[in-house]
Amino acid sequence: MKQSEVKGADGILLAARVLLSLLFLIFGWQKLLAYSGTVQYMTHVGVPLPALATLIAIVMEFFVSIAIILGVATRPLAVLLAIYTLGTALIGHHYWTLTGMDRFENEINFFKNISIIGGLLALYVTGAGRYAIDSARRK
Repeated sequence: MKQSEVKGADGILLAARVLLSLLFLIFGWQKLLAYSGTVQYMTHVGVPLPALATLIAIVMEFFVSIAIILGVATRPLAVLLAIYTLGTALIGHHYWTLTGMDRFENEINFFKNISIIGGLLALYVTGAGRYAIDSARRK
């Protein structure tokens, strides 16, 4: 069955874009509002170049998620956000080095990130759908 044969596919793709982006939007906004605190956190956990890492996190999480919600450059940004999400999974949720409850919590978050990557890759394949700036530009 083709995407065009699924009743309501464009509305479902809009909902998928919003739902996939919501987590990034919320936490990117928090990082933007508390930039210095985020830099301190990045420093504390040993992220290299914490100020730059914070800036990248804000751009990827807040601004790229807004672009995906609006359907702007959806396919390339979905791939870029998937790569970013893999990086954050490997850097921020290295459950294989932990024990006890820390291991359990980080394993959940690691595989949450992996699941989100799956959704972003599906969005890359399908595109944004009709309710997107990408679609309006093609007309």
